[in-house]
Order: sequence, then C-alpha cells, then structure tokens
Amino acid sequence: MAYGQTGTGKTFTVGHLGDDDTSARGIMVRAMEDILADVSLESDSISVSYLQLYMESIQDLLDPANDNIAIVEDPKTGDVSLPGATLVEIRDRHSFVELLRLGEAHRIAANTKLNTESSRSHAILMVHVRRSVGGGEDTFSSEIDSSSHLVKPVKPLVRKSKLVLVDLAGSERVHKSGSEGHMLEEAKSINLSLSALGKCINALAENSAHVPVRDSKLTRLLKDSFGGTARTSLIITIGPSPRHRGETTSTILFGQRAMKVENMLKIKEEFDYKSLSRKLEIQVDKLIAENERQQKAFDDEVERINQEAENHIAEVERSFAEALEKERLKCQMEYVESVKKLEEKMVTNQKKHDHYDFIKDKCNGEVPGTTSEEVDEIKKLLQNETQLRKTAEEEVNKLKSQLENFMLSMAGGDTEIVKLHRILEDEAHNKKKLEEEILILQSQLLQLTLEAEQTRRHLVRGGYGNGFAGSDSFVSQIRHSQFKDAGNGQKAPMATLFEQVGLQKILTLLESEDANTRIHAVKVVANLAAEEANQEKIVEAGGLTSLLMLLGRFEDETVRRVAAGAIANLAMNEANQELIMTQGGISLLSMTAGDAEDPQTLRMVAGAIANLCGNDKLQMKLRSDGGIKALLGMVRCGHPDVLSQVARGFANFAKCESRTSMQGMKGGRSLLIEDGALPWIVQNANNEAAPIRRHSELALCHLAQHEVNAKDMVSGGALWELVRISRDCSRDDIRSLARRTLNSSPTFRSEMRRLRIEC
Repeated sequence: MAYGQTGTGKTFTVGHLGDDDTSARGIMVRAMEDILADVSLESDSISVSYLQLYMESIQDLLDPANDNIAIVEDPKTGDVSLPGATLVEIRDRHSFVELLRLGEAHRIAANTKLNTESSRSHAILMVHVRRSVGGGEDTFSSEIDSSSHLVKPVKPLVRKSKLVLVDLAGSERVHKSGSEGHMLEEAKSINLSLSALGKCINALAENSAHVPVRDSKLTRLLKDSFGGTARTSLIITIGPSPRHRGETTSTILFGQRAMKVENMLKIKEEFDYKSLSRKLEIQVDKLIAENERQQKAFDDEVERINQEAENHIAEVERSFAEALEKERLKCQMEYVESVKKLEEKMVTNQKKHDHYDFIKDKCNGEVPGTTSEEVDEIKKLLQNETQLRKTAEEEVNKLKSQLENFMLSMAGGDTEIVKLHRILEDEAHNKKKLEEEILILQSQLLQLTLEAEQTRRHLVRGGYGNGFAGSDSFVSQIRHSQFKDAGNGQKAPMATLFEQVGLQKILTLLESEDANTRIHAVKVVANLAAEEANQEKIVEAGGLTSLLMLLGRFEDETVRRVAAGAIANLAMNEANQELIMTQGGISLLSMTAGDAEDPQTLRMVAGAIANLCGNDKLQMKLRSDGGIKALLGMVRCGHPDVLSQVARGFANFAKCESRTSMQGMKGGRSLLIEDGALPWIVQNANNEAAPIRRHSELALCHLAQHEVNAKDMVSGGALWELVRISRDCSRDDIRSLARRTLNSSPTFRSEMRRLRIEC
C-alpha cells in the first residue's frame, strides 16, 4: 500500500497505466504482468475486484450501482472477504488494463490547492489466484477380481493467494488544501481512516494486547496486511517542498513504526472437492459398467444352468413315464392272470358243490352212524357248560362273602384311610412337579425349534452380516418363524402350547420358587406377547402386572432381560402403553436401565422405552419419570443394538413433539434439547451403523421443524448435519424432509446465507 501526503505521487506509483510510456507503468500493471507470466491458465485462475472506500462506504468501481458492500469475517479463520463485490476473471494483460481504466473512471477525485486531481477515496485492488497442486496416488485391489488393480484418483489440492494493492487517499491539512463544504467532509473522513490505521500500526509496533481494527472499515479490510498472515510492502511518498516539512516528518515516522510490525506468513491450501468428485464419478461409472458386465455374465450362467436343469428334469420325467407305463402293463397282465385263476377255482368249486348235492339227494331218509356220533359230542359239551356254570356261581358266592367281610373291616380302618389320603396327596404333588417339568421341557423345545428355524431362514437368505437388524420389535423374527407353519395349514407351536397348558397356568408359574421354572415361564409369556392376538388376553389375566413385578423384584439378569422384552412387545399397543404408565412401568424401566450392564437387557429396556416414546400423551410423564435420562444413560454401553434403540426412541419422541407443535398443543423448546439429548443426536447423525444413523437423522429433522429449536440447533452444530442430510442421505423421504425443514425455517435460511451455504 502507498501512504503519504496528498499530491506526492501515490496514485502515479501504484495505479498508473503507462499508456504513453510503458516504463511509467504502475505497480498494479507490473504485478499483474508478473502473475500472468508465472501461471498456467489451463489449471490456474486469476480473478480481480476493484473497490473504493469513500466516506466509510465500500463501493464497487466495476459496478457503481453496488455502493454499499458488507465486510464478512470467517468466525473460524478470521479471514476477511467481500462476497458482494464484483469478481472478474482475467485472461491477459489487455483485459486487466481495460478493467483498471474502467475503475479509474468511476473513482472520485477533486481539485484542491495542493493537487488538481486529488483522490477523495482509498482505492483497493484485490487479485485472487487459485493454483491446482496434485496430491498423492495409491492403489487398491478390487474385491471382485484379485488380479485387477484400480488406481485411486489424485486428490487435488488448491493453493489460494490474494494480492491486495491499496492506493490510500492523501492526508491533508485543511488550511493548506482549502477544502470546504462537501470536500471538507471528505477530508475529515480520509483523515479519520488514516488516523485509525496509524493507531493500529502503533499498537502492533508496541505489542499492545488490543489492536483497534474495528475503528474504521479501512483497518478491517487491511487486517491481514498488518500483523496478519500476509507479506506486506509499504510505499511512503513525500514532497520536496520545505513548506510541508511537518507532513514529511509524520509520513517517515509512520513508515518507521510500520517496519517494527512482524507478520506470520501462511500458505493456504484446501482440497478441490469438485474436481475430486468428477474423477470419482468417472471411476464409479467404470465400476458400474464392470459390475453390469459381470452381472450379465452371471445371469447368462444362471440361465444356462436353469436350461440344463429343465432338460434334465424333462428327461427324468420321460424316463419315469416310460417306467410307469411298463409297470401299468405288468399290473394289467397280473390282473388278467388272477382273474383266470379265480374263474378256474370257481368252476372247481361249482363241480364240488354239484357232487355234494348229488350225495345228499342219494342219502335222503337215512340216519347214518356219523349223525349219532355228532349228537353224543353235543351232549358232552352241554354237560361241560353246566359244570362251568355251577363253578362260576360258587365263585360269585365266595366273592360276596369276602365283600361283606371287607365292609365290616372298613369301620375300623381309619388308619388305612389316612395312609391312602397321604399317598394320594403325594401323588398329586408329584403330578404337579411332573406337569411343571413337562412345561419346562415344552418351552425348551419351543425355544430350540424357534432358534433352529431362525438359523435356517438366515442361511437360506444367504445373510452373512449381523443377525440383529435393528427392528422396531425385538421379537419380529421369532414371530415370523413362530407362525410360518400356521400359514401352511399347521398350528404354530406356541399356539399349541397355549391351548394345552393355558394362560393362567403359565402366569402362575411366574411366581414359582424354582428359578428355572420361573425363567422358562417368563420366556413363554414373552413369546406369547409377540403375537398381537395374545396381548389382550395376557393383560386381562394380569400378565402385565406380573411382568412389571418381575422386572422390579428379581435380580436375575435373565429374568429381567426376558421380562423387559415381553414389556417391549406389549408396549407396541397404545392401550397397553397407558397401562404401563399408570402401573409405574416407566420408573421401573428407568431403574433397570441404570442398574443393568448386560447389552441384551439394555437393548430390551431401550426398545420398551422407545415404543413408549411414540405416544403423544406420555411425553411429560416419560420425562418426569426419567425416561429420556434413562435413554441417555444407556449409551454408556456402546453396543450398536442398544444405540439403535436409543436413537429410535429419540426419533419417536421428536416426531410426537413435532406433531403436537404443529397442532398448537405444545410450545417452547423440545424436552430432548432441555434434557441434553441434542449433542448425542448430532454426534450420531453420521454414524457408520445404518439404523443408528437413520433414526438420528429423523430425530434431527423432526426437531428442526419447530422454529423455537432452531437457535439451539445452530449453536449445537445441527445445521451442518441437516445440510449434509439434505444432500447425502440415502433415503429420499428423509432427504426431502431435511430440505423442506431448511427452506421453511427463517433462522436456518438466515444462517445459511451468512455462511454462504446452498441447500
């Protein structure tokens, strides 16, 4: 920058165009020639802004209508920028000179006693240079084919530089320049801004803790030039006349003080994300084409195998039809032969019958000896029957007498009766134990059956990932396998157990003193609760009360885990949610969340609370009973399944709040923000686990729909996550919800304009 008294040659030194004499070119032209000689216009870019500071107002010399440009400072880096200024790209020296000529035509000047063309404003030329710097390369192997190697695209770096050339207006003494009227006001403004510049130089030279850069727009614009990250050169101009000895001395002293200021140089580089994105898109297109080619080859192979299988099946069917035809012919032959044999036997029997009739007719009227023998035999049989009858009557009489004796002995047989009663009681007790053991075995068999069915279906689907998919209900997989056979016309095993044993008997076993019996009983109740048709029966029979008692009374981790899972199933029904609230279920779940350490128990508890968070009527009760604090406390576990349920609970709660706020039923900040849940939601909105990320993104979108939450979300960093969700979220519904929310909120729109963020 050039500093000095008016009329001493600052404008000539800095901004002279040198049209007539090229040796008289000013620093602006010479600097641009040097820059153009050192850049490649294919990979580098040069852009220019030309401004003037007139009466503490920044005006655009390239667009005179733009006469009040605001100064913007980056809150993180402190860099100063003028986003409203005209930015013109420079390709050669001629276009730059024409640009300077246009700016000089719009610059304000006046005739004074000291200078016929005295500049009445500070001229500021800003030259922005961007240079692309190549990064490193590395290779990686494709997972599809180990023999193919792909090269990652170069990560382009962009090195940014800014050259600021300042032609300061000359300081002047009014009695010498003869300024009056409006020119007097201009002189005051010039002297005030130069005085502010001098104060800043003095403070920096003396290492003062406070530098008054905000006293003038000139010092704010030149913040980087003195005491910043720039390399600064100062030109001071003086006049030869002894009459201006005071101004000359002041100018030289200013230069001496400025030489004491030390700047810390800093190279500014950043990634060129747009260029990198284009290269990555090209690589993705290549990978997609390769994948489509491999997929087509795979489909052709599958089609070939299917065709071979169909041909084989047709051949087998043909062979089977031929064998079946041969077998049918063989059976027909055997049938014909059998009929022939039967006909022959029938003819033989007919001949025998005719012979028997002939003998009977011949012997008619005679009593042969064989007939008398048969009569004697019948008489002997009759005598034997009579004897047996008498023996039976004697046996009956004997039994009657024994019965009478037994009846007489019954009067004195109280001791034997007591013994019989005891034996019967023991048998009843043993029967009860056997029934409990049978129930345990049935429940164990059911658990093994469900686990085997779940494993089989998982293998059939070809899944190799984590078995827990982050479902809203922790028994959705059990429910599917449990009633799969029922859809094929077979009764589900749990329904069969329910009919054979009875719900009341199962609930009674929850109070059993035997730990194993109690554990298996609560498992059966949890599985029954997985079906919506059984939930009403369980609640009517007192099952919900029993489960809450188990959750609060027993310290056994298995009982608490399964009981919490059953409560989570019942909490999916809105009517049951109110019953859980009235019976103190929220407090019990919160206490369990604070005591338990097992990840599976915490997952069940978090799932139950997450289901309750979806009820508009329970929000205040949830907060007062510690439900939100319990969800925040469970993040200590760090298990992805637990964190997924916590995020789902926050999403349900935020959705209900958003709905009640839109209906005018609720005002004020979100209860989630008041209880400190916002930082965790923002932190996990970009989590690697898809369920955690999806629910956290939904929670942020629902919180942002209420304008009263906007300031807290901006200060908490949620705005950046919302912008990312609106651009990068994989789900269209969440991405569109984030965009609508950002566009509808005045606070978000204002902050995005300030940060120059486009949604």
